[in-house]
Amino acid sequence: MQVLNVHEREITAAAGVVGALVDSLASDKDRLWPKGWPAMRFDRPLSVGAVGGHGPISYTVEEYRPGQMVRFRFLGPRGFDGHHWFEVLRRGEHCTLLRHTIQMRAHGPALLSWPIAIRPLHDALLEDALALAQASVGATPVVQPWSRWVRVLRWLMSGGRTRRQATPKPAIEGTDGKLRLQVPSASDSRNPSL
Repeated sequence: MQVLNVHEREITAAAGVVGALVDSLASDKDRLWPKGWPAMRFDRPLSVGAVGGHGPISYTVEEYRPGQMVRFRFLGPRGFDGHHWFEVLRRGEHCTLLRHTIQMRAHGPALLSWPIAIRPLHDALLEDALALAQASVGATPVVQPWSRWVRVLRWLMSGGRTRRQATPKPAIEGTDGKLRLQVPSASDSRNPSL
């Protein structure tokens, strides 16, 4: 089965600012990967050849153009044959499109795992990442509420200890002129857990 899965968000910020979010992936100062999901980790800083992943998904960095694009080749789970990537596309002086794409051939066990569990979780995670990207540049994030099925899957995978979906607060400018991401409180959650 051929899979093409695209998530994108127009962000009111310069391409360099949005590119810095992609460059922060899997670092101690990651401002793109949402909390409450399995963390993205690598065996070294984000660079070509780094190996890692998140949760049961493993991959290697196959191409990296700082501030513009990072492309990963799937290593697992079995049946994931292809790539996924983030790219930063300039739309204007203060308008940038942040896009994530999966292009792969699903076969074997992925013929079931992708449509039943992994795709719904992936879709929710990516929408949370795009909302966090908006908040990280000081914009009001557009949050897509998790579906009931995503909440059920998260509850099952966590042994009943899942967190609620949080709405990231827009970053605020500090006295030094740098944006700082605010940490949402429990009362900021949008959807109750099961």
